[in-house]
Amino acid sequence: MEFAPDGPKAIPMWINGHAFLTVTDAFFTVTNPVTGEAIHRVPLCGASEAAEAVGAAQVAQPAWAMMGMPARRLCLASLGDALDRYTGHFAKLLMQDCGFDDARATAEVGEAVAALRGAAVGETGVFALILDASRPLAGMAEAIAPALMAGAAVVVKPSLKAPSAVYALCELSGRADWPAGVLNLMQGDTAAIEGLCAGGIDRLVYSGLAALGVQVGAIAEAAGVPFEMKAG
Repeated sequence: MEFAPDGPKAIPMWINGHAFLTVTDAFFTVTNPVTGEAIHRVPLCGASEAAEAVGAAQVAQPAWAMMGMPARRLCLASLGDALDRYTGHFAKLLMQDCGFDDARATAEVGEAVAALRGAAVGETGVFALILDASRPLAGMAEAIAPALMAGAAVVVKPSLKAPSAVYALCELSGRADWPAGVLNLMQGDTAAIEGLCAGGIDRLVYSGLAALGVQVGAIAEAAGVPFEMKAG
């Protein structure tokens, strides 16, 4: 089984171990920031889709935690190895979405591989991760790997501007036979973040540049959800 050469034209969500489609009239068009070419579109999701994603993570988390740390480390290392094998594909996705040159895109894939292979141990529970477009793949891997090592389950919301590589990593976890529901992805904007905060997550984490992080933190504070901001 191979990836589509340019990634999916319409990028869905990833919930409970498979692509998850939703019915919506609202979409965001992803454009190449260098050429202006429209390359993908993503659905603008909200509370109902957030509930699906968080619910899948909540169901999966106890069994994932019970697997034991050696088994979780093996899963993360296996995903890192698979990502390494597909470096060229993921670099191309980053170049399309973010306008990176080949060297920068390839370096970011390498940083993500290193994060998955060498994860420290973070906090467990169910958490949501919000990403910006500055380092979408490496920022994701660096944020989720310690939590996954600790036994957490995750819902990732990528930047609307750079969803392709993040979705592809979730898809790759499915091909690596990860337990369904441990790693989930939803698309959207502010309504998606509000939905995640209302869905029963234990904490909200943001990885990226500080300006957007302040806005995300305000949403978490209004919802009474613990918030952490990581440098992008």
